[in-house]
Amino acid sequence: MRYNFADLPLHRLMEPVCRATAAITRLDERVFRSTVGQGWIERSHFVDSVASLWIDGELVHLEDLVLHDAAMGIRAPTHELTIAYDILRTRRRIIENEPGWALSREGLSQLRGKAAELQPAIPIESPLETKSAELRDEEDPLAHYLAEIDAVVARSEAALLQVMRPSEPTYPKERAALLYEPDWDEDERLAEWQDVVERSANLPPVLRAVLLLDAWNQLQVLQHAPWLGRLLAASLLRKEGVTTAHLAAFNLGLKQVGRELRTSPRQEVRILAFLEAITEASLTGLKEHDRLVLAQQQMQHRIAGRRQSSKLPQLVDLVLSRPMVSSGMIAKSLSVTPQGALKIASELHLRELTGRGRFRAWGII
Repeated sequence: MRYNFADLPLHRLMEPVCRATAAITRLDERVFRSTVGQGWIERSHFVDSVASLWIDGELVHLEDLVLHDAAMGIRAPTHELTIAYDILRTRRRIIENEPGWALSREGLSQLRGKAAELQPAIPIESPLETKSAELRDEEDPLAHYLAEIDAVVARSEAALLQVMRPSEPTYPKERAALLYEPDWDEDERLAEWQDVVERSANLPPVLRAVLLLDAWNQLQVLQHAPWLGRLLAASLLRKEGVTTAHLAAFNLGLKQVGRELRTSPRQEVRILAFLEAITEASLTGLKEHDRLVLAQQQMQHRIAGRRQSSKLPQLVDLVLSRPMVSSGMIAKSLSVTPQGALKIASELHLRELTGRGRFRAWGII
């Protein structure tokens, strides 16, 4: 199957492309210069991860994902929550690496979970053993003893690395037929998708990103990770310099576009829907940014004049970086007691989300 985009009416697409480009660059510039930019980015990871599951027909509560990320969940995570957490971690990995990392061979291998096949064997031998051997003939028994300890520690660390990153997978390379279709060649489909990446090099970056997203959906590259294509399309915008401060939240915008449009059999309709999704996601991001700025100003006004040892400024940063915070999260992050967490949370006049006496959580008004 070959993805063809040569027949697209580019003259009808230029206006929505320019509109989407202007919206997302305006958002990126606002986030880059903002005092709440980092908190906004962290919040966008959570919101976009939950929206990704919604697009694929699954439901994950935002509060559950926040608590699971903070290791504060009281129930075993569901399959959907595990996928949402995987998307959350993937977004963080992409934005922490170089802009072109996700689209590189190494990045794609790691994101697909095949990095183990590319890892070189880790030698168990350690240079510290040579150092130990050199010190055997020395007269200082203490130096010889310490060198032997260093050699044992080095061998133990190398053995642990060998177990955690094996050069050859210990499981069979053949996938279970119950979970994977035997004739589904992901490598071939990925090669076809990468061919689309190369053939679209001369197009505007935003149009190129939505073409890559559409090609990923039509080629169905990965059987169990359709969400990865949306992150790779957002990563292309970072690589092309359209978004330098954040990773575009494609899923948040796709939620606001009708399903019949983004899954239409007509290619032009799908492309227009994806462009509209970028515009809507950018406008929503601007509104959320302005809300965070206002909330920060209100909280800064409340903590003005506090002593330097006060933990309220740290609480402000925590609240701005999470859609919600629980008393346990506050106690763990600020190193205070649960009762102290309740007290300092009340001083900021945060919005109560649970309405309960126990397991309380707050958010920004």
